[in-house]
Amino acid sequence: LESFPVTPNGKVDRAALPAPDTPGSRGATYVAPRTPAEERMAGIWAEVLGVERVGGEDNFFELGGHSLLATQLVSRVREAFRTELPLRVVFEAPTLAELARRVEALRAKSLGDAGAPPLVPVPRDGSPLPLSFAQQRLWFIEQLEPGSTAYHMPSALRLRGPLDPRVLERALGEVVRRHEALRTTFDETEGVPFQVVRPAGAARLESIDLSGLGAAEREAEARRLAREEAQHPFDLRAGPLFRTRLLRLGDDDHVLVLAMHHVVSDGWSMGVLFGELSALYEAFARGEPSPLPELPVQYADFAVWQRAWLSGEVLEEKIAWWRQRLEGAPPVLKIPTDRRREATPDTRAGRVFRALPPETADGVRALARREGATLYMVLLAALDLLLARWSGQDDVVVGTPIANRTRRETEGLIGFFVNTLALRADVSGNPSFEVLLRRVREGTLGAYQHQEVPFERLVDELRVERSLSHTPLFQVMFALNDVSGGMRPWGGLAVEPYPSGGGAAKFDLDVMVMEQEGGLGVAFTYREALWDASTMERVAGAYALLLEAAAADPGRPVLALPLVSDAERESLLAESSGPLLDHPAGLCVHDLFAAQAARTPHAPALVHAGEVLDYAGLERAANRLANHLRCLGVGPETRVGICLERGPELVVAMLAILKAGGAYVPLDPAYPRERLAWMQADAGVALVLTSSHLAGALPEGTPLLALDAARATIDAGPDVVPESGAVPENLSHVIFTSGSTGRPKGVMIRHSSTVVLLHWLRETVTDEERSSVLFSTSVNFDVSVAEVFGTLCWGGKLVVVENALELASVREPVTYASMVPTAAAELLRSGGIPASVRTLVLGGEPLPAELARALHALGTLDRIGNAYGPTEDTTYSTFALVSGDCDRVPVGRPVANTRALVLDGGLQPVPDWIVGDLYLAGDGLARGYAG
Repeated sequence: LESFPVTPNGKVDRAALPAPDTPGSRGATYVAPRTPAEERMAGIWAEVLGVERVGGEDNFFELGGHSLLATQLVSRVREAFRTELPLRVVFEAPTLAELARRVEALRAKSLGDAGAPPLVPVPRDGSPLPLSFAQQRLWFIEQLEPGSTAYHMPSALRLRGPLDPRVLERALGEVVRRHEALRTTFDETEGVPFQVVRPAGAARLESIDLSGLGAAEREAEARRLAREEAQHPFDLRAGPLFRTRLLRLGDDDHVLVLAMHHVVSDGWSMGVLFGELSALYEAFARGEPSPLPELPVQYADFAVWQRAWLSGEVLEEKIAWWRQRLEGAPPVLKIPTDRRREATPDTRAGRVFRALPPETADGVRALARREGATLYMVLLAALDLLLARWSGQDDVVVGTPIANRTRRETEGLIGFFVNTLALRADVSGNPSFEVLLRRVREGTLGAYQHQEVPFERLVDELRVERSLSHTPLFQVMFALNDVSGGMRPWGGLAVEPYPSGGGAAKFDLDVMVMEQEGGLGVAFTYREALWDASTMERVAGAYALLLEAAAADPGRPVLALPLVSDAERESLLAESSGPLLDHPAGLCVHDLFAAQAARTPHAPALVHAGEVLDYAGLERAANRLANHLRCLGVGPETRVGICLERGPELVVAMLAILKAGGAYVPLDPAYPRERLAWMQADAGVALVLTSSHLAGALPEGTPLLALDAARATIDAGPDVVPESGAVPENLSHVIFTSGSTGRPKGVMIRHSSTVVLLHWLRETVTDEERSSVLFSTSVNFDVSVAEVFGTLCWGGKLVVVENALELASVREPVTYASMVPTAAAELLRSGGIPASVRTLVLGGEPLPAELARALHALGTLDRIGNAYGPTEDTTYSTFALVSGDCDRVPVGRPVANTRALVLDGGLQPVPDWIVGDLYLAGDGLARGYAG
């Protein structure tokens, strides 16, 4: 939008425009204008659109019109009809006859001129000339970051043919004379900045001769010098803020390097500059005077006019619209990055380009025509959708540059006119793309109608919180530019753009779509400190897919539009499954333990407070209690509570309940009695195993078995394996969630799910690691299932402690420990991780990368694992080994017999750079919630 081509006299450069449709292109019969208003309007259309004949039924947008040309149309209507035509009316009444009637109606109702003062020259009597609002912001930024290259505007032209450097130097001098902005510097008095317009003088074009170098070396040196010029800092006080350099590569081969500071120029200005250089060089080369008319006003006149008009009620009315439009908008678009965002953003820029095929471009244009929108609006709607799905946010704000040359007098000026609009899009409710486009169209038209409010003032008025880490209101910029016409020749010189390099990233992401021959090209400029080029390549591919799908079927819900190709989708599905482990069917958890006890009866199974219980002893103790429970009626699906302190008796009780066929339900004796009461009721607990001194903590009426009181009876019973009657589909345990998302829920886990977990642990944990495992997790949390049965079912030794922080004081050397990251951080701080610990598995909370790196730095740990999974999927769903140089810690890959997929709101798989929800499936899923 901001760099639309114009001719030296400030009019639209028709040669750089794509050929417009012919009048009557919709197949309608040509209808000549009927009224004086239509005839006057037809003349305006012909000038703006560059067509010879306009009919009363012709459509502005079908003749090649778009938002920027509509803005020029409005400025000419203002002059011709003395009426302020709202921009949205051009969209609502796009035919010539309709628009003429609307303009006449506005005149009749006296709803015309909004009272903007005329834009006229102000006296140059030595009074300080104010900065425009946009200039004031850049001045302020320069004071914070002196010498920053973020707002440099480098460009270069390759000139092929017989160039006369003296003529070029004279043409450059004339451009500088004509445009005060190119002779302007800045100063301040008592903290108030003002413009200083330097007198015009003879221009001097520095020339560097590279023709003596070899071809490859010559090109490399030219690019280096162009990049050097682009990155050389400007001094806003001393100037100059417009620099030129001519590189001679050969007799008929030159590169003109140009550098300007944004404070005196913008993209549109570059078109003015190149257009004037072309006209002046051709005229001077022929010995003729300048063909360009004198400019009616200068940029400083605009700055005075802007500050006089945009104040008081006018400014407040326009800001009120923005305040309402942006109320509650998210300050930051939380799109995932490949690397952590630093407090001060790095401005190094990367760039990825994607060409869209002609059929996609044609489809997008056709969709815009059908919906009464512009190409820009369709492209913006697709970007809004991409950002919404990328971030997981359905409220998206994108910035866009707008030429802001709503007065005809400004069209031929060089200066910093461009304004920035914050365009908010509502992507909620999974609408069709057509509906989203209508929302975007409405918001865009409203923003155009209030475009004069300087972005800098808007940020101030909205009291947006400032941060050095991101730009205010939005972090993604979008623009549509037309580059289809190329550069026009300068007399006998062929002119083409020359890559100067040196560009800086002003935003996290800057998306520019370029209209070019045969289709559309999309450039993604991004902060290299945040993303890899490979990620941005995939982002660009997703944008192309969205546009193609939206153009083909705009009635589809937006979440059904693809972000990945069919091949990538199949790959995502294939990668979603963990390893498939085959294990003997028909076994329950206690069967695995019994088999291990038979294999290693005399191996140590439990260590607690210096006492050791071997596998045979643990098997006999569990069998005796299990037989007693069978006598009490415990069998398959019977829920038996456990309210015991940590020690061997707790492990015996867990095994015994399973051997009796029941399912254990942990009940923490520290919980309030009311919570224990509803947990028992919710889980349908038939009996609670406890001790006499804890019985008083349980609700009245609870059926209890105090193990200490019944010890003699239990020990007198048989120690043979009871007939449990349990099968893999019966419950093994019910563990309550923490209740962080509401009321705690009892998760019902089957033997079959636990057995799958245990077989994965057998393959993942080595015998050496299993030789001494810390049992520190409360049985009220699901990690205890992995600690207890993952150790005892495969011949390991369980070291029982009260909590993980006791690790440093345990006499028994521990080789393997599981805990939450906060516990590990505390142990690390206090030096409480013994050298005997070789493997540390962390879970239950996100694992910070800094902690992982610090743990590796100990030098004693061989493996650090990050385990993730909800209780509803039997403890662990994914697992990753964490490296010592990690920047971020992943949750890992699916564990055995598990599928893990990240899906969007439409339940479609998304690539790894997109935010979505994690869906889990497989053999580990719980039966459901109790009750």
